[in-house]
Amino acid sequence: MKKVFSYLIFIALVLFLAACGDSASGDGEKTDDSSSKKESGEVALKVAVFPADLPTFESAYEKFKEENPDIKVEFETFPQEQYYEKIRMQLSGGIGYDVFAGQIDTMMDTGIIEPLDSYIEKSDLDVAGFASMYDAMKYDEGVLGLPYRKSNNMMFYNKDLFDQAGVEYPSEDMTWEEFREVAKKLTSGSGADKTYGAYIQQWPQLWYMQGVQTGASIIDKDLSIFEDSLQYRMDLEKDGSIMSWSEQVSTGAHYNAAFQKGNVAMNIIGDWHVAQLRQAEEEGKLSFDWDVVPVPHPEGVEANTTLALPVSLMLNSKSENKDAAFTFLSYMTGKQGAEIFAGDGYLTGYVDEDVKSIYLGDGSLKPVNAHYFLETTEYPEYPMYVGVKNIVVQQIYKQEGELALIGEQTADEAIKNIAKRVQDEWASKYADK
Repeated sequence: MKKVFSYLIFIALVLFLAACGDSASGDGEKTDDSSSKKESGEVALKVAVFPADLPTFESAYEKFKEENPDIKVEFETFPQEQYYEKIRMQLSGGIGYDVFAGQIDTMMDTGIIEPLDSYIEKSDLDVAGFASMYDAMKYDEGVLGLPYRKSNNMMFYNKDLFDQAGVEYPSEDMTWEEFREVAKKLTSGSGADKTYGAYIQQWPQLWYMQGVQTGASIIDKDLSIFEDSLQYRMDLEKDGSIMSWSEQVSTGAHYNAAFQKGNVAMNIIGDWHVAQLRQAEEEGKLSFDWDVVPVPHPEGVEANTTLALPVSLMLNSKSENKDAAFTFLSYMTGKQGAEIFAGDGYLTGYVDEDVKSIYLGDGSLKPVNAHYFLETTEYPEYPMYVGVKNIVVQQIYKQEGELALIGEQTADEAIKNIAKRVQDEWASKYADK
């Protein structure tokens, strides 16, 4: 009995010491580790952005870190032409971007966009700064993204070429017919020495723009108004005042390089071109003076009527760090991020008087007439519905328009084919959704 009693005391003592050891070292260490992690609180986010926007995102992130030192962000990007294909592939393969940039409609069919309503309600984000664009972010599921910039088209022009030709600078109230005549006057030379009156990038948006400026939509049942838009582009090519679509494709021509070369008088493109030209000036790559005016307008349409396309940040519903991801997203799209993007020449989704002032600057940076960007009447470049960009724009309008531009069909035939295909390939699947 004494041996048994002594053995039980020994076991009890061992258990007691073990318990004390666990309390002193084991549980205590675990608690300390957990506390240490909470104190360090580091969260790593992966964010996909457009290549042209990456430098500004990186600049904004440096400011963001000052307020959020525990949120580490790794940016990733892909060439513009492959961007959506690449991030869709990465996301479907399980690579976890916490936040990604783009047009909402191009990602709606993935099912991975996290509605932001509850995050916005809990935050102090001033959504009034997004004005009517905020409502454009709303779909059945809720608010699917917030715009960090919007792309307004404007006309950039080479003042030196106008001066050399003795032609007056374009007015803010120029019609498309006037644009065509001015482009003819500014076209001269041939071959490598040719000066073009204008450059129109080969995107379909830049020929169907004229129809959209009237309030028409590219998914309307009656698309006849777009016949004149397409024919206009074809007529500019016949005039020789713009580079033909075929030559653009065969030479890999691009609006930015073409305009910076100095042999293009007028260039119709989005507001992001401001940042590109400012960077070129900083690097000493521009040898001419330039400015902007509103894009030409159809007869009967108000001056400075243009196309706008919100570019948003979206939150991945599969992110493991949604709160931190929204903190980043709301900073970049809100007032603080907008001030940084505006300083780099971007037209931001969030706008208030401070952002406007920063965007316009102190007058030391071009363009002199940047105020036109803040005074536009805007129509959506295309309706933000599932499949409109992927199917209607990038397939139907692009393919049929190209056939017309290489002479395989007339503008009338192209628009009739577009109308039929929109109904067959898009409306039959998505129109009621």
